Parts: sequence; structure tokens; C-alpha cells
Amino acid sequence: MPLRQFLSAAVIAAVSLPVCAAPESYSIDPMHTYPSLEFSHMGISVWRGKFNRTTGKIALDRAAKSGTVEVTIDVSSINFGLAAMDEKARSDDFFDTEKFPTATYKGSIRFSGDKPQTVEGQITIRGVTRPTTLSIKLFNCMPHPMLKKEVCGTDAEGELNWSEYGMKMSQYGQGDAGKVRLRIQVEAIKD
Repeated sequence: MPLRQFLSAAVIAAVSLPVCAAPESYSIDPMHTYPSLEFSHMGISVWRGKFNRTTGKIALDRAAKSGTVEVTIDVSSINFGLAAMDEKARSDDFFDTEKFPTATYKGSIRFSGDKPQTVEGQITIRGVTRPTTLSIKLFNCMPHPMLKKEVCGTDAEGELNWSEYGMKMSQYGQGDAGKVRLRIQVEAIKD
């Protein structure tokens, strides 16, 4: 085969190969990521708190419609807006932050069409790991105006029960004792 024909055949073959995009990597922005939780206070009212220190990574493959999430939460950074409640949450009645300083969430992103819809994963609290699915309520990406990199944001939520993680105070209340709504509001910047 003459060189010209060989090169033409090689170019045609290269052009017709499918393009495989690699997953894109994002680092969670700790200044814009504050996981939060809410739970019943003895059936009287609802307590809400957020965690002030979070790190993690997200891998997103839009072509394959898949991805992964890894979030690490410094549980001692819990903030209910009331110092006494924050201290109680750090005690061995709740998170026991001396023995278990972090909580983690690791999961796989599932798409519906072109957008992530759920994260099927596991959360580890107090050394106990349980499955937890998060529903993605919001997902958007855009060029960051100052960093000149893509930034993606999402708001995801799920439910868990503190009694499954050995929290002593989860037994008090009425009806939904121990039931917790978890929300993970995240912004992540492309690496």
C-alpha cells in the first residue's frame, strides 16, 4: 500500500473512532459547602444545624452519565446557633467527636437524561456505615467569574436515623424519634 493511501486510511480510521471523554475532577469548595441536618426536638419543634468545615472530591463524566462523590465532614464544626446545643452534639450522646472526628459520604452519581438525579452511597457516622441515597434537587455548572474555571453546584437531600449510628439521644421524642433529614449543599471547582 502506498504511503499516501496508508495515511488517508489512518486519518479516516482516526476520525471515525468514538471520542471517549475522561471524567472531570472537581474539588469541593469549603467556603461554599455546608452540609446540614434537621430533626424533631421532642415533637415540639425542629432543630437545624450545619457543619462549617467540609472537604471532598467529585468526579463527573457527562458523556458516560456517571460520577462519584466523596465528602468528609468535620463533625466538631457543627453549628446550631446555640453553644449549649453544639456542645451536646459533640458529646458521646450524639457524634462523640473525640472518638469520631469526621463523618464521610461516598457515592455514585446516577443521571436522568443529561443531569445528575441521585447519589447512591454510604454514610459513615461514629464508625458505623449505612446506605444512604441522596436526591439531587438542583444541579448547575458555569464558568466561575473570578477563578476562570468551571464551578458546579448542587443541593442534595436524604434521610437517616440516628439510632442506627449509636446516638444515645435518638430515643427521645415522639413519632419520628431519631429521624434526620440530611442536606448536602455543595459547590465544587474544576481541578
